[in-house]
Amino acid sequence: MDTTHHTFRISTDPARLDVPLIHRYLSQESYWARHIPLATVERALANSLNFGAYTPEGQQAGFARVISDRATFAYLCDVFVLPAHRQQGLASALVRAVLAHPELQGLRRHLLATLDAHAVYQPLGYAPLAHPERWLERAHPAPYAPPGS
Repeated sequence: MDTTHHTFRISTDPARLDVPLIHRYLSQESYWARHIPLATVERALANSLNFGAYTPEGQQAGFARVISDRATFAYLCDVFVLPAHRQQGLASALVRAVLAHPELQGLRRHLLATLDAHAVYQPLGYAPLAHPERWLERAHPAPYAPPGS
């Protein structure tokens, strides 16, 4: 699936993904996946529906991925836009592409977690959990922490 946003192309073609760039951003710049190993990123990409945003020259400018059974549930994660391409609505365009994807229609629930990007997601229909008391998590506090940290 391909779509455009201004001069950017958004694509789900896995061959276009710049895996080293995605790994570098997640492991070095994100707050949620700091120190994530390359092998973990590669496995995550292989088992997700991935959305890349690309400049007219074909350079990756942003990314989002969805974990889904494609029948009832989707989890949106790892959404980022590189600093040089921010403030152009690209994160919102990536999420709109996710929401429009034909394999993600009619799902009962789309979830995501964010520390600071509520303003991106709320205009697109995301809201705080209606019943957070019904949700539990099993979390590892520092899954990618370097040894000895």
